[in-house]
Amino acid sequence: MEKAETEKPVARVPFKIVLASAVGLWATYLVLMTLRAELLQMEFAGEMFERRLITSTIGVIITLGLWVVLRPFDGRPLWAKICAALIFALPAALLSTQANRMVFADLQSALDEKVLHELANTRGVAAEEIDGDMLQDISQLVALGTREQIIEVTFSRYFMMLAWCALYLALLTGEKARAAERREQQFRSAAKAAELRSLRYQVNPHFLFNTLNSLSALVLTSKTEAAERMIQMISTFYRRSLADDPTSDVPLSEEIEVQKLYLDIEAVRFPMRLVANYDVPPELQNALIPGMILQPLIENSVKHAVAPSSGQVTITLSAREEYDRLVVTVSDNGQSAEDRDDTRPGFGIGLTNVRERLEARFGKEATVVSGHVPGGYATHLRMPLMRIKERVAA
Repeated sequence: MEKAETEKPVARVPFKIVLASAVGLWATYLVLMTLRAELLQMEFAGEMFERRLITSTIGVIITLGLWVVLRPFDGRPLWAKICAALIFALPAALLSTQANRMVFADLQSALDEKVLHELANTRGVAAEEIDGDMLQDISQLVALGTREQIIEVTFSRYFMMLAWCALYLALLTGEKARAAERREQQFRSAAKAAELRSLRYQVNPHFLFNTLNSLSALVLTSKTEAAERMIQMISTFYRRSLADDPTSDVPLSEEIEVQKLYLDIEAVRFPMRLVANYDVPPELQNALIPGMILQPLIENSVKHAVAPSSGQVTITLSAREEYDRLVVTVSDNGQSAEDRDDTRPGFGIGLTNVRERLEARFGKEATVVSGHVPGGYATHLRMPLMRIKERVAA
């Protein structure tokens, strides 16, 4: 039996950042060495700057080569990356030192010749009068100085390469942290979407159960025309309500149209008792709201205000803007409003569903306030005011 193995993705530092770090390192070296030469008033300052520019360019290339060697260790433990840096930085430093010697070769020859004359003058001998033994002694002194210089340059370049390796490891750690944050955000978004789907799908079976009961009552009372009209409206309602992504927001105008359709269905059951009123300003028609968020509230008004009432009940669905927030209200003036309680079967479930959906969608930025008002009962939903154009821009 084969196992599907999934490898954890390795965080990588983008090439443009690697290139920028290498260029920055060697540009800093170029500036510091040039400043040092100016402060010490060294000879051949102009020629040395040109050659330092060349060696710095070569240094960038060598540093990029070091990155290529270190890159396979990106997914390894920290100790492995540090060991790789300590090992591979040494040949990179030697290459840089060799390139430096080659670029400065002619200038170094001129400096060696100058040193030769200065040493000869210290012995009181003209350069053309130097014999073989004396030349050998002076050459050894020059070679000793050159060897010390090479060792010093090699160690300094090794330190530079290690400094860049440390910078690269820091950049790599940052990329790993950002990648972990992105994965966490993806997991959080997926969990949030799953929660929204679950809460949204709780609405549809509950509504279907109630409408089928209503349809059954019409059939039993031989109201065939009303039953047929209800079947058509139920079909239209589900076709429209199930067409949207359960995790997406919809324009308030669309949500109102769906709830109008639902109330039309219920009006078949209560033709003389149910009156619907809609108060939504035109400027809020394009405001975004979670799809089917009003369904449990409208259904509660029908169940707890219209159904037990013997008189006419008005269900009002209104919306307004309040301090850059959208406030949507579902209210009714049912006679049984003073007896209504959140703990009654069916009422608390619907309101809880609405609260959980808004919390999953907006967090603490959304609130639900429900309770008795003069002449009836009302539920206010407050959420951030977003419009269609804002969602597209995001």
